Amino acid sequence: MNKGYVQVYTGNGKGKTTAAFGLALRAVCAGKKVFIGQFVKGMQYSELKVVEYLPDLEIEQFGRGCFIYDQPAAEDIKLARKGLERCQAILKEGRYDVVILDEINIAMYFKLFSVEAVLDLLTNRASHTEVVLTGRYAPEEIINAADLVTEMKEIKHYYTVGVEAREGIEF
Repeated sequence: MNKGYVQVYTGNGKGKTTAAFGLALRAVCAGKKVFIGQFVKGMQYSELKVVEYLPDLEIEQFGRGCFIYDQPAAEDIKLARKGLERCQAILKEGRYDVVILDEINIAMYFKLFSVEAVLDLLTNRASHTEVVLTGRYAPEEIINAADLVTEMKEIKHYYTVGVEAREGIEF
């Protein structure tokens, strides 16, 4: 890859992280190195096991064991900012062909760090690195800076009739 692009997967529908992991799988199978930084996530999701099978894929989480539903705690802010610093260093270094910033849009929505900090991270990355930003509520500034934007739109979801998250499907 000569030039890396910025992709955004956003919207209220299911599948943003799943799509990003699909891209990661495709990239690794094509001989590329992939880094995934998961913001606001700290639970043991099933996808974390992928590193046992794909040696050119690395994942780090920058969140606590729970997702943020109300106001973020000081610990949420601290972990997210530490994660942003880590991802900034990774993007500048250029060692990875694809970097996925999972749920970074949610981190911006909860003001764990600024939109400007993320725009700076995108601007100052190695030029060959493809970057994927996932999560609901992608800010307009991020959408404008992106080369590709996909909105996942919920039409129907079994959560509305009480189906709980299932291992291997939702987590």
